[in-house]
Amino acid sequence: MSTHRQTVTITYETAARAVALALEIGAERGLPTVAAVADPSMTLIAYGMADGSTPHSADTSQRKAKSSASIRRRTGQIAEALSATLPLGTGGTMTTIDGGMPIFFGELHVGGLGIAGGPPALDAEIALETLKRLGARTEGMEL
Repeated sequence: MSTHRQTVTITYETAARAVALALEIGAERGLPTVAAVADPSMTLIAYGMADGSTPHSADTSQRKAKSSASIRRRTGQIAEALSATLPLGTGGTMTTIDGGMPIFFGELHVGGLGIAGGPPALDAEIALETLKRLGARTEGMEL
């Protein structure tokens, strides 16, 4: 019987870089973006909110980050059957709204990125571009 397990997690430096990249990409697209990064245990590691972004996007970005970190897939790819039950069953902690993407470097899952501030399709586009510029894996997360 094993007595412990080791968990790989994103560093603060990499998480903060992801947030900075996401805000930059959002600005390039004319969107005041909110970005959050959570580790695989759904703990918030880094967060940023562009001037002019909507207040509710703060919570939405964190829910997207935590959801994609936990489920290890893009939030927009979570089964439609879970769109009501997942948020209800987790007390609103998790969501199926697009814009959350897991962060993988090679085969290592290190967390999740959540983007909010625009329509979900644009949030997902910003998240995907952020992962590309960060050098993270993007296979299976295409829009």
